[in-house]
Amino acid sequence: MKAIQVADYGDSDQLELIDAELPEPGPGEVRLEVEAAGINFADIMQRRGVYPGGPDAPYRPGMEAAGTIDATGEDVDLDEGDRVVAMLNGGGYAEYATANAQMLFPIPEGMSFEEAAGFPVQFLTAHSCLFEWGGLEEDESVLIQAAAGGVGTAAVQLASNHGAEVFGTASTQEKLDLAAELGCDHPINYTETDFREVVDDETDGEGVDLVLESVGDDVFERSLDAMAHFGRMVTYGVASGVPAAAENRRLLFENKSVSGFHLGQAATHDPSRIMKAVPELTEGLTTGDLEVIVGESFALEDAAEAHQYIEDRKSSGKVVLKP
Repeated sequence: MKAIQVADYGDSDQLELIDAELPEPGPGEVRLEVEAAGINFADIMQRRGVYPGGPDAPYRPGMEAAGTIDATGEDVDLDEGDRVVAMLNGGGYAEYATANAQMLFPIPEGMSFEEAAGFPVQFLTAHSCLFEWGGLEEDESVLIQAAAGGVGTAAVQLASNHGAEVFGTASTQEKLDLAAELGCDHPINYTETDFREVVDDETDGEGVDLVLESVGDDVFERSLDAMAHFGRMVTYGVASGVPAAAENRRLLFENKSVSGFHLGQAATHDPSRIMKAVPELTEGLTTGDLEVIVGESFALEDAAEAHQYIEDRKSSGKVVLKP
């Protein structure tokens, strides 16, 4: 089969197409014939070699994939041919991949494989950050950094449907229009406007109740500035590549709190806390109340181009690979 391998840590040109053996599912596993593989910024950080606890190179990337069950291992009560999407520990950028049967989700009726590949990581991260970790209430306000990205587009919809006032940042008018269409009340072009000023103006200087932060560097610090007294932040990424820290004295005197969220670690240590959102999310996607935004699809052999497309900040919504 064809698969993508990261030959060594570095730029996108380290992604290479290889011939690999067909994987065999072990006990409790299934093998998927992959129709679409989702790309996440965590994949890029792993490729750069800056992802804490990431795989050693060479390795095969890809943490979510959608397709049909091709084979099952022992103790798996699923049928070959079932349409599913899976969260993986790697290997999703391939024609076939094995997955833990407990980390599979049935693909809702009418949803494409490309859309399904943008469901697990994005929507479970967004839901967890907003509600389980962030405690968002319907009459509160939330600032979502990178509101037109994969997690951002999911978070905007979930927060808006919940009745919150939504602020969101993006870098182009096209991305701002997308965020607004999904329910962002205050789209902010961060290349032209200081998001703190917009938040101050719209909240009479009070600040927002919750921030979803995924950038790090000075965006983290300025997000703290945009928070209300008793405000909360959930940080779930370091897209800038520059980690940030919160001074405990500041949190103390401003009564602000910062929580960290990592989907993989959370799913490993307390999967029920993560997976309890699946029925609600599946229903929303089935009824059309929620939508997976697929921005661009690339052929499997163009994985390096797909990574660079994201790194150049050209992407909106989910970027997928199609074997």
